[in-house]
Amino acid sequence: MPDTHEVLNQVPPLVGYDVAEDAALLAGLRREGAGWAEDEVHELGRLAGSAQGQEWGRLANEYPPKLLTHDRYGHRIDEVEFHPYWHELMTVAVRHGLHGAPWRDERPGAHVARAAKVLVWNQAEGGHMCPISMTYSAIPALRANPELAAVYEPLLASPEYDFGLRVPTTKRGLIAGMSMTEKQGGSDVRANTTTATPTGDGSYRLTGHKWFTSAPMSDVFLTLAQAPGGLSCFLLPRVLPDGSRNRIFLQRLKDKLGNKSNASSEIEYDGAVGWLVGEEGRGVPTIIEMVNNTRLDCVLGTTSLMRQGVVLATHHAVHRRAFGAALADQPAMANVLADLVVESEAATTVAMRLAGATGDPDQQAFRRLALAVTKYWVCKRGPAHTAEALECLGGNGYVEDSGMPRLYREAPLLSIWEGSGNVAALDALRAMGKQPESVEAFFGEVGLAAGADSRLDDAVARLRKELSTLDDLQFRARRLVEMMALVLQGSLLVLYAPEAVADAFCASRLGGDWGIAFGTLPSTVDTKAVVERARVSLG
Repeated sequence: MPDTHEVLNQVPPLVGYDVAEDAALLAGLRREGAGWAEDEVHELGRLAGSAQGQEWGRLANEYPPKLLTHDRYGHRIDEVEFHPYWHELMTVAVRHGLHGAPWRDERPGAHVARAAKVLVWNQAEGGHMCPISMTYSAIPALRANPELAAVYEPLLASPEYDFGLRVPTTKRGLIAGMSMTEKQGGSDVRANTTTATPTGDGSYRLTGHKWFTSAPMSDVFLTLAQAPGGLSCFLLPRVLPDGSRNRIFLQRLKDKLGNKSNASSEIEYDGAVGWLVGEEGRGVPTIIEMVNNTRLDCVLGTTSLMRQGVVLATHHAVHRRAFGAALADQPAMANVLADLVVESEAATTVAMRLAGATGDPDQQAFRRLALAVTKYWVCKRGPAHTAEALECLGGNGYVEDSGMPRLYREAPLLSIWEGSGNVAALDALRAMGKQPESVEAFFGEVGLAAGADSRLDDAVARLRKELSTLDDLQFRARRLVEMMALVLQGSLLVLYAPEAVADAFCASRLGGDWGIAFGTLPSTVDTKAVVERARVSLG
């Protein structure tokens, strides 16, 4: 081999590390009452960072799911075929309770433990977390029909992944999907035209076309349809109690920008059998129980991508040399990396705080508004953050082998899923209008950091002034919600983050000493201390 093929100045693979080696995540886990789960979080972290875990994720995306509409004899089967590693990923997620453990675990902090595990395991592969999130979120919505919940909830929360089309009650565990949007309505679900006709025996027959159905290989679905009493929520199994296939037909799988491992589909209900969940005409309030939890998972998914991206970028910059020095030691790159770390830690800290508020009746007013605000901002920041992290690797980051392109394609999904930017921002306004106590709870939370940083105090004062003006609220929605998100993140970092991180956040995001692109932190920031937060140990 000629000397020209001697490999020099290439970065060692980032493999064989503990993804849970994340100071902000572990601090939030303990602070929010789930320190008891730390060993299991590390167990998942080591698997996510292992060669095996990384290979599972790579091949599940390299060989995406395939729709099989008919068998060799021409019988309609409507099956989705996955790479075997998809099932390995699902097995790990279900065994560790990412799909439903908090609903059967009465220990304080159960939702926090689950959130930490999602943040870690999502870094192995993000696509399979869609059905995991759907299942987690379906359970509280299903409780609107206690009889159905009594049958299905234990199976939905079971730690057994049991893939395959069989009568749900004969399986060891179930996965749930969600089927709401239609081609004429999108987020405007009240424009849905799918009909549900009562049969007289307690069931309904549903007919219509769904434009996006998450995880079509699931055992059961929550769906919306127009019943005689208005838009209503229904539970539909893929296989009926008598063993026959429900009349749910998969028309095609979507060819998506990213999220390749996960099957997203269009489906047709042709007299499909379903059972009412909640009351007729109360479909949106019923399904919103599901949406409020999947929105938290959007935040967790984006936060996970941010952490993974900045760890990859920092690892590269520490080991790659240019112009006589390691990239990480060069001021311009140190500024970029530190800015990425600050954004990542702010997202992690607020995500864990929201997980801590989940399931606590005394914190629901705060969570209602703070989740809408955070869903908008964190998920909106995700694509820009991932793009900057990719750029830290230069041309290497644009190559699939680096893993960065997969993160880059995944990031926009979390901003679109469960309501894109305008939907999330307007939902925050809706929360403030319908639940004025949520505003009081929000400022009560932010007020815990009052007096600790003058830049934060000034930002809170500006926010109060903005909210006191009711003119053009919808036009100003994004700006208002952005301010709220930054104030909330800043208050949490001032309370709980290391001084270098909190100072960098307040100086840039709240103090106005910040540019438009990442890497424009003021010169007063201790970039070395901040960047150190993204370094992990190999081996």
